[in-house]
Amino acid sequence: MLIKSLEELSQIKQQYTHKISLRLQRDTPTTEKHILVCAGTGCHANESDLVIKRLEATIKTRNLSDKVKVIRTGCFGFCEQGPIVKIEPDNVFYVRVGPRKDVKDIVDEHIIKGERVERLLYEDPQTKERAHTQEEMAFYKKQQRVALRNCGLINPEDIYEYIAVGGYEALGKALTQMSRAEVIEVVKKSGLRGRGGGGFPTGLKWEITSKQEDEEKFIICNADEGDPGAFMDRSILEGDPHSVIEAMAIGGYAIGATKGIVYIRAEYPLAISRLNTALAQARELGLLGEGIFGTDFSFDVRLKYGAGAFVCGEETALIKSCEGKRGEPNYKPPYPAEQGYWGKPTCVNNVETFANIPMIMTKGAEWFASLGTEKSKGTKVFALAGKVNNVGLVEVPMGTTLREIIFDIGGGIREGKKFKAVQTGGPSGGVITKKDLDTPIDYDHLLEIGSMMGSGGMIVMDEDDNMVNIAKFYLEFTMDEACGRCAPGRIGTKRLYELLHKITSGQATMADMDALKQLAYMVKDSSLCGLCQTAPNPVISTMKHFWDEYMAFVKDVDHPQGEGRYVPKNKIGLES
Repeated sequence: MLIKSLEELSQIKQQYTHKISLRLQRDTPTTEKHILVCAGTGCHANESDLVIKRLEATIKTRNLSDKVKVIRTGCFGFCEQGPIVKIEPDNVFYVRVGPRKDVKDIVDEHIIKGERVERLLYEDPQTKERAHTQEEMAFYKKQQRVALRNCGLINPEDIYEYIAVGGYEALGKALTQMSRAEVIEVVKKSGLRGRGGGGFPTGLKWEITSKQEDEEKFIICNADEGDPGAFMDRSILEGDPHSVIEAMAIGGYAIGATKGIVYIRAEYPLAISRLNTALAQARELGLLGEGIFGTDFSFDVRLKYGAGAFVCGEETALIKSCEGKRGEPNYKPPYPAEQGYWGKPTCVNNVETFANIPMIMTKGAEWFASLGTEKSKGTKVFALAGKVNNVGLVEVPMGTTLREIIFDIGGGIREGKKFKAVQTGGPSGGVITKKDLDTPIDYDHLLEIGSMMGSGGMIVMDEDDNMVNIAKFYLEFTMDEACGRCAPGRIGTKRLYELLHKITSGQATMADMDALKQLAYMVKDSSLCGLCQTAPNPVISTMKHFWDEYMAFVKDVDHPQGEGRYVPKNKIGLES
């Protein structure tokens, strides 16, 4: 069946709304139950697939198959507590569910007898109280899920469930009721900025690409998520792939592209599988292909697998890789919007950026712009990891403070230890200390305190972490991932790492400290692309905030430990 109009889409939505009604209308009396089980990578690694199979087998054995449905969903976000099982319409949230006794008790006690399995409810690490519903959990109270709206709610492998929650309405509205310029204007007014790290206004990027005069244009989804500890994009693609496909089609229409590419790392097999399933389903219903929604607009998407090179997260290196070439960045200008894939105008946006587009189109630019701060609109997804009690995916309005994320949502530091620092922006960011915990998280404020938004990695460190070793860890990563095209990136990062190794080995002098500072700024100022321009950030920020920890490694008779802060001869660095 091909969907050729918004009216036909609406009819299908009404027809399939019952598939998810229990998850949306909890007040409706019913004897039917939906058991939602997280089938994202994190829970999958903890045997959630086996939990699903055991649930299905137990329900069948108890002759409950007509009243109880087991639904595979995407990531709920609370990865620390997986596998997660949620019962609807009861709104009961079970954590760390095992495939044997736990499954049996959920079916026999909860489904049959109507009694909660108390031991499987989440226990707050601070209050030690059990939370009976998802809304009671501190982890979720301050979150606002926009990009993650369907993750944990729908089956990502069923297009009809996506349609039942309003899927593809935004595409139909754009194609049948709006001009290309009107679509771009809505995105511009929303204030959406790129969620891949740079924060460039999305609507402006679409407008620049649309104005290029060329018969062929391309739109690319950057799903090459390479930051250590980051898993935002992977979770969106695993839990809600259709939202990204729909947004790419909207973007393709706006800029005049008929072909889209999802550049995704091959290490994401589950995301790839669900994307391929979603693409096939969308083509089958005519939501991709020729004459979408009965218009003259045609659009399709293909996947391009990356080999895991971190530098290919940079758009020009990504484009080179898509062309089958070595992933190296280009000098800019020209920008991809002017000359990108095979020299054609190309727009590159990341997964989370695309995931916001359908909501902006259906709820309006004003709605999205009402979220967040003056210069950073909407919400942002963070991968909260490290020495924090509640590890997982967090989506909050821009302007939420670091303190709120780490201590309210994250539940504070593990084992009651003291907070020391948080690294935002992955290896490209800097460390943020206790004095800046009340900084609102947005693009500008993070830059002001020496860090950056990045794609959304957030790694928390406690009193036991040595910050020199942290800087060394990140430098080792960026040194290995540098493409080698420019000398500052190829040689400079290696020399930085060698100096850090010398320091942590106890062999460094104050002259080495001076050299480390100078070299850090030289690499930052002269490297070709963003990867190596930001590679020294962890070094610069840790030297600024944790100078004493560097000094503890240095044995120099001319500058004994305890003399205080060393100021290099050339005044480069962090004395201000």
